[in-house]
Amino acid sequence: MGATRTYTFASWNVNGLRAVLKKDPSFIEIARELDADILALQETKLQEGQVELDLPGYHQTWSYAARKGYSGTAVFSREEPLSVRRADSLLPYAEGDLVAAAIDEGRVCALEFDSFWFVDVYTPNAQDGLARIDVRMAWDDAYRAFLRGLEDETGKPVVTCGDFNVAHEEIDLKNPKSNRGNAGFSDEERGKFGELLAAGYTDTFRLLHPDETGAYSWWSYRFNARKNNAGWRIDYFLVSDAIADRVRAAGIRSDIFGSDHCPVELAIEL
Repeated sequence: MGATRTYTFASWNVNGLRAVLKKDPSFIEIARELDADILALQETKLQEGQVELDLPGYHQTWSYAARKGYSGTAVFSREEPLSVRRADSLLPYAEGDLVAAAIDEGRVCALEFDSFWFVDVYTPNAQDGLARIDVRMAWDDAYRAFLRGLEDETGKPVVTCGDFNVAHEEIDLKNPKSNRGNAGFSDEERGKFGELLAAGYTDTFRLLHPDETGAYSWWSYRFNARKNNAGWRIDYFLVSDAIADRVRAAGIRSDIFGSDHCPVELAIEL
């Protein structure tokens, strides 16, 4: 193993990047404040050429949805990636054609670096009444296998982050009893997230803050949810178990506004 250094990472579902660019503080100012070695975004809602971001010192990697104004991910990294993979890389791990329905939605940016993979994901929402639960279950299985495949193929550990659209345990949302069975807190989705962790990944926030309550990353725009901190923790940084002991800090930046989500952060020695 060569020399290690501490990397700082941030992840944020911006719920429409063009809107956040116009707010005060703007996305550019927030990106500077986060000052991360790698900043991952979800739900950019952009097509190629719709914005030109002036982020000096960062390489920009985009994944666009075929449908305009929908989904999309992006990663801004100080180091240039060795290689990039997107959601179509999940297809070899998918059983049946359900995952194909979400492949064109720009939901994955996987960047390879010298000593690790950094994978940004925007997991499909199961939708009201769990209308899309079959697609969600197939996606979760394929995504888990994709991450394992990256490790098996290259021998490099994985850091994966993003909006996983699930609160794993009751501690991860304000009102677990009334939300039981709803999208984002169904037994099916929670079970698949548990399978992901069991496959060799560590929830970095819970690693360092096992009993912290009231720690949320998403709030509904309704019912003054954010003001009342009636939220959900559905944005995560997960790391391969093999590097979990290198996690130095994991936080939730609820002080940063501009979206219905707030950024989450990770510091890790790699």
